[in-house]
Amino acid sequence: MTPLQALQATLAAEHAAVYVYGLLGGRVSASTEPALANRLVAGYVTHRARRDQLISMLRSAGGEPAESEVSYAVPNPALTAAQVTRAALETEQRCTAVYAAMIEGTSRADRQWAIDAVTDSAVRQLGFGGSPDPFPGVAEL
Repeated sequence: MTPLQALQATLAAEHAAVYVYGLLGGRVSASTEPALANRLVAGYVTHRARRDQLISMLRSAGGEPAESEVSYAVPNPALTAAQVTRAALETEQRCTAVYAAMIEGTSRADRQWAIDAVTDSAVRQLGFGGSPDPFPGVAEL
């Protein structure tokens, strides 16, 4: 994977994460599930900022950032708080895997950006009921 391909793949994941978090946030009541609503808002804001950073990184590297799709698949129906939580967890897990691939496919500042994203995503997963892994985003052999 070239550095531009790694950046494009990560941007695609961020487009999807922004969409999914926006949808999930609309399905949770801040008055009845304030902690979950706050975690979803934080995830949305973080992924939106990452998406914007990646667009800038791609342009700086001479690439043309891919546009977002009209819609993305949500991991489950996301009709209950438990389903929303699982959908957010799965979204973070998917992003972590993409960030790990970006680490492998980039260097210097871009690699550091991906390392920071993996770390942040791993912590966010804990908030959605995930369990810690020795190396976030890396499958056990």
